Amino acid sequence: MSAENPYAEAVGAADPGGAALSVRDLTVTFPGDDGQVRAVRGVSYDLNPGEVLGIVGESGSGKSVASMAVMGLLPKTARITGSVRFRGRELLGLSEKEMTSVRGNKIAMIFQDPMTSLNPVYKVGWQLSEAVLAHHSVSKEAARKRALELLEIVGIPSPDKRIDQYPHEFSGGMRQRVVIAIAMANDPDVIIADEPTTALDVTVQAQVLEALRAAQRETGAAMVLITHDLGVVAGQADRVLVMYAGKPVEIGPIDGIYYQPRMPYTVGLLGSLPRLDQRTQDKLTPIPGTPPSVVNLPPGCPFAPRCPLRTDICLRVEPALLPVLGAEHQAACHHSDQLAHESAMEIFSTDPNADPGQGPRDQNHEQGPDQNRQSGAAQ
Repeated sequence: MSAENPYAEAVGAADPGGAALSVRDLTVTFPGDDGQVRAVRGVSYDLNPGEVLGIVGESGSGKSVASMAVMGLLPKTARITGSVRFRGRELLGLSEKEMTSVRGNKIAMIFQDPMTSLNPVYKVGWQLSEAVLAHHSVSKEAARKRALELLEIVGIPSPDKRIDQYPHEFSGGMRQRVVIAIAMANDPDVIIADEPTTALDVTVQAQVLEALRAAQRETGAAMVLITHDLGVVAGQADRVLVMYAGKPVEIGPIDGIYYQPRMPYTVGLLGSLPRLDQRTQDKLTPIPGTPPSVVNLPPGCPFAPRCPLRTDICLRVEPALLPVLGAEHQAACHHSDQLAHESAMEIFSTDPNADPGQGPRDQNHEQGPDQNRQSGAAQ
């Protein structure tokens, strides 16, 4: 990063000088009837060439909005601040014409709904060829040859026949593979995949993920993988960024996040998944409650109303994202040290009817979770 970049000291595991994509303190605000909607509140990360960064979190956590801001695809009513640098070039503030030379060429995006990503009135081959012709001065024959190669790479059977078919003649998984092929058409440096396996069954998910891996091998691109599925992230990503209420709450290497999470929300997400290495009678630990509205957020940690570990400071001060296990693993929690030896079942209740913020300890005490935690903290 250049010396004049005001965000050079922001968090991130990668060296900004070698990053393909550097996002610093990205915020996105929309006007609303009840106030400003703070959809993204300070997202920062670096993405190295060839690296896969998984971004996870519940619906409404700001994952997709942050990526749409990087691509310059948000409406004009959105107020975007911060910095988005691609290969050292600042993207925020570029004109639509300037962004067109970057979007789809240097940074490509795979949208989560293949039904609406493809134009139903044009053949698949035409749409693939158009993606090539939009950025390269080549003949239509060369573009069609490239389209055929792309269909083969993503595993479309009989590509020489499928190239002249319409999207409605493809299954949902095949349409998603075509969308992946379009994204890799121009050998981009960065691919942003926004929940590419949504609404697909497990077998088709595996095929789409293999197509994603093929796309990365073919292009050598870095990838941002946005998903709700922590299993997908475990098999694909090098690092993970966990978001809640528009803000990163934990970021680190895949092993550190999965085996040593230091934010209760991350612990809860992992505890809500079935695991093959645990006893079958072990219950899952859901996180009771719902994410807060990002309009007029109250002070303190946004996760506090759902967190059994909350104390008074959690309700007053929002924790900063700080190193917990070396510089590469960072978490935003006042009690991150306490999580070093606690599992999801020790923090969250397995009772599906438990109140938000109620933990297993609270089932055996008449005190509320705040009283238990505050008295424990005082000892």
